[in-house]
Amino acid sequence: MIMKINWKQKLSSRKFWAALIGYLTALLAAFNFTENVIAQVTAVVTAVGSLVAYLLAEAHVDAKRAEENRDKDSPP
Repeated sequence: MIMKINWKQKLSSRKFWAALIGYLTALLAAFNFTENVIAQVTAVVTAVGSLVAYLLAEAHVDAKRAEENRDKDSPP
């Protein structure tokens, strides 16, 4: 059975971003990157994750608002 991945849901998940940061941190440590580089990569991934989650949440809210307005404007 082939399952489709809901990327919108995944990218807005804090658990996904925490797992990604954990994975990248371990990978960078395994390749002997400095703690400074690891901290910088973690900061960038956290910032990107926050931005993506915000954008997706706002898109969802905007879509719901548009749907409600469309329902109000339609004749009974």
